[in-house]
Amino acid sequence: MGVAMFYHLTRSSPAETLAALLPRAVSQGWRVMIRSPDRAALARLDTALWTDPPDSFLPHGMEGGPHDADQPVLLGQGAAVNGAKGLFLLDGAEVSVAEVQPMERVWLLFDGGDGAAVQAARVKWKTLTAAGIAAQYWSEESGRWQKKADSVEKG
Repeated sequence: MGVAMFYHLTRSSPAETLAALLPRAVSQGWRVMIRSPDRAALARLDTALWTDPPDSFLPHGMEGGPHDADQPVLLGQGAAVNGAKGLFLLDGAEVSVAEVQPMERVWLLFDGGDGAAVQAARVKWKTLTAAGIAAQYWSEESGRWQKKADSVEKG
């Protein structure tokens, strides 16, 4: 069972945060799913993964193609049909405890300026940790990412 990592975005966009985290996940040999309920946001991210930065490339595909199961990085709204070991949740995308359990990592990126997104992240934290999923809370309020809480650290 992996770790659910909550990223409280206050300075960086989801795309900037993904640009930092996604290559690390892929370098671990993990297939990754990026899930969002916002199809337009996924399309923008698809374009960014092809072009930003110009000297990098992460092989990926949009959900609904003939090779979804083969994609190292799959962008979509549904299940991780590519055998993902990492799952990025954007724009309030949902996840179940059963889906988190076999993952190596689940990253929940949420907008710190959106009260509803913050509240939804709190609910997800409580749900996942109550089910025994290890969780970490990361904040960039100081200008760099810092781990602020860890569900398995006591005292």
